[in-house]
Amino acid sequence: LLDGRCELSNNLAERSLRPFTIGRKNWVTMETPRGATASAIIYSVVTTARNNNLKPYNYLVYILKQMPNTDFINHPELIEKFVPWSKELPTDCYKQNKT
Repeated sequence: LLDGRCELSNNLAERSLRPFTIGRKNWVTMETPRGATASAIIYSVVTTARNNNLKPYNYLVYILKQMPNTDFINHPELIEKFVPWSKELPTDCYKQNKT
């Protein structure tokens, strides 16, 4: 309560979980744990992209085109180029022009 930067409610957290709640009926049809895991990964990537002011579709297109051509085995540090908070992402991945 002494820190004015902290929210007094959990509305932000609840709003971020809403897509999961809406999709719950669709997830009942997932037949394998691998399918559920894949879905959780995609939702995590999309939510993290949104939280970093990115356009999720543009971000996904970028990483799905660029990551397969990257030599992570010899250069694991290159993963930093693709994380949603990277300063090296193309400008079309951002909701607004980055400053």
